[in-house]
Amino acid sequence: MAHSGASTSAPVRKRSASDQTEEQTAAGSSAAPTRRKSKLHKREHRVALAFVAIPITGFLIFTLYPLGYSIYASMTNWNGLGVMKWIGLDNYTKMFNDPYFRKALFNTFYMMIGIPIGLVISLLLALALNRKMRGTTFFRTLYYLPVISSIAAIAILWQWAFNGDFGLINQALKLVGIDGPNWLMDKNTVKPALIIMSVWKGLGYSMLLYLAAIQSVPRSLYEAASLDGANAFQKFRRITLPMVSPVTFFLVVTSIIGGSQIFIEINIMTPTGGPEFSSASVVWYIWQKAFENMQMGYASAMSVVLGLIVFTITAIQFRVNARNSFSVD
Repeated sequence: MAHSGASTSAPVRKRSASDQTEEQTAAGSSAAPTRRKSKLHKREHRVALAFVAIPITGFLIFTLYPLGYSIYASMTNWNGLGVMKWIGLDNYTKMFNDPYFRKALFNTFYMMIGIPIGLVISLLLALALNRKMRGTTFFRTLYYLPVISSIAAIAILWQWAFNGDFGLINQALKLVGIDGPNWLMDKNTVKPALIIMSVWKGLGYSMLLYLAAIQSVPRSLYEAASLDGANAFQKFRRITLPMVSPVTFFLVVTSIIGGSQIFIEINIMTPTGGPEFSSASVVWYIWQKAFENMQMGYASAMSVVLGLIVFTITAIQFRVNARNSFSVD
């Protein structure tokens, strides 16, 4: 009986691909039709595009166009006012054979020695001012005053302090029996003098960022380390330094970019580039060639090379930081 019942049942027909497509089409047609966008939605969309267009337009006009124009000008013989004369890569060939450009490039990176020195001092000051004691607010304000002061006024102040005859620094050295040099007129001391001034100028900014980073470290980490028997140095090495590493990375990148553009201090304190061109920076040399010698094409070539150098160094720093962050995680 079971066999006869099974034999009399109707066969099941397989659905073809066309049948499935027709069913999906019918289901889609039966669904509710999509609503048209309202006028309010379209207006908000236009306003959003307008807000996005403002920074993009600014970037195109004030960044991308000047960059392209500078690259083109670097391949011309141009005095900044007359007609540009195309000369190809002659400016770049001249630049790499220019001993003054190599000297200015060396001076620029030499004076960046102050960056790690300033970061170490700033971190130590932040650790000291993070303690709960009287007068910390006063000292925080005192250290931050140079940051908000005019760089021109600070350069004039330090120019007077470094004076070899009546400068404050040499007067202080005389009290301990040391005959100080003529700082800004000696090729061996002019760069250290500029480094000292730059470190002093940037202490307050770096210290404030480090102080904010230290205060954001969870206290539970230090408490757990104390329970494990860690001493103060171990806490600093294993907790504080890793937690403030993003601030250190930010300060290193911005300091190198700013250090490569040092100009005002040199132009005020050593307006001739220092003895034997010992304090001239790349930007100062670019300014001299562009606006004193009217060699705008040659100055543009040096600007392009300096921009490529800074971009390369910054990209390497980002790559190293990403690799170190990955290894820590």
